[in-house]
Amino acid sequence: MSTALAAHGFPEEQVRARARHGAAAVFPAESGYGSGLLGAAPAPYASAPDDDLERIRIVPPVFMPDRLKKLIDLGREPLYSDVGLETVIGGFTSRLPVYVSAFGSTQVASHDLGEAAGRQAAELGIPLVIGENVVPVNGYRTADDAGVSPLLGRIAAYAGAADDEHGGVAVQQSTEDADAEVWNLVYSDPVSEPLLATGRLAFELKVGQGAKPGLGGLTVLGRDTASRVAEQYATDEVFGADSDKVLRVSSPGTFTEEILRQQIRLMRNNFPRARVWVKLHPGRDVALAAATAWGAGADAVTVDGAEGGTAWAPTGFLGHVGLPLADCLRRVGRKDRCLLASGRVWEGTRAVKALALGARAVGLGRAALLAVDEDREAGLRRLVEAFELELRMLTSAVGKYHVNALDPEDLFLPAGWCTPPAAPGAA
Repeated sequence: MSTALAAHGFPEEQVRARARHGAAAVFPAESGYGSGLLGAAPAPYASAPDDDLERIRIVPPVFMPDRLKKLIDLGREPLYSDVGLETVIGGFTSRLPVYVSAFGSTQVASHDLGEAAGRQAAELGIPLVIGENVVPVNGYRTADDAGVSPLLGRIAAYAGAADDEHGGVAVQQSTEDADAEVWNLVYSDPVSEPLLATGRLAFELKVGQGAKPGLGGLTVLGRDTASRVAEQYATDEVFGADSDKVLRVSSPGTFTEEILRQQIRLMRNNFPRARVWVKLHPGRDVALAAATAWGAGADAVTVDGAEGGTAWAPTGFLGHVGLPLADCLRRVGRKDRCLLASGRVWEGTRAVKALALGARAVGLGRAALLAVDEDREAGLRRLVEAFELELRMLTSAVGKYHVNALDPEDLFLPAGWCTPPAAPGAA
């Protein structure tokens, strides 16, 4: 067990409990069985009261025709264990509607944590996203070219633990990554070949991130490291000239509809064996941006709500900038496309709500890192086991037997919830 990481304002203790106890942590403490009286009470892990995704309730109907169909199909009364969870995420077959979100080059996603997360995600048969700026900061290989960087280490750990059918790896690229030709390096590297050969490598164009919409990546570096990457990055003396730390500043990149379309077309032309993913920050025109990406041929679009983020960000951005995930989902709406959603997801109820609102899968970011920090051998696996049990129970409770069948009819939406008119070109 390690407790090196902290996640203030996030249900860290509940996540760590699940990483230790797995599915059993979905229930109240066993010691209270037979003596405790349970009923409706505020969830101990609820986030801000203005978080619409938390305010939504899941509402089972009384009459369940789909349960009757399942009964006839099985020849017995169906149980929650009969719910199907396998789905297709951005061209990858996944055992669950879950993926591990990008950690980027942030220090908390150290070499060991990143590889442990990759290995456990592969064992679970779910996709892993590797964040941007890993190569420009850490290099592609070690100085003697004999070892591997965190990027190659995570890919190798994943490929070594995966089967030949499930999951996949998506490698992000931002402006500085493009200068370092990250996708070109990964695409031609023997480490990636097992994934390419089975159609389980994707490249994700990072347009933005929930924790700091409109800004590029920000990390804190020592002066020696900062001087080493000075050709790739700007720095800012926000901590003072006498400090041994500087702020490393990444470019957010510049996008218009046409630039995004052309970027995706270049990705498809230059890397025909790789899937194309696009990650959007929670901008006010998120519906138009998602439609533009899908229209250009993206296999998946990830919407990172303002609640998301694992790295360094200004506190003002964390509380005041970007649309909450619920509003992103409301604006994009349900489409016959692969929409991925992330932002404070760590347990099943929030996931089911996002899936019912149109997401194909949900991303675990801080929750995944905390789980791996708790137990590097099995913490993420146990966390996802709890997640899996909740997904099955909640989907069965609304009378459906595959997560892809979840629908807004399964939700009681907050007063005033309405779908904004579609943006031009977003149909």
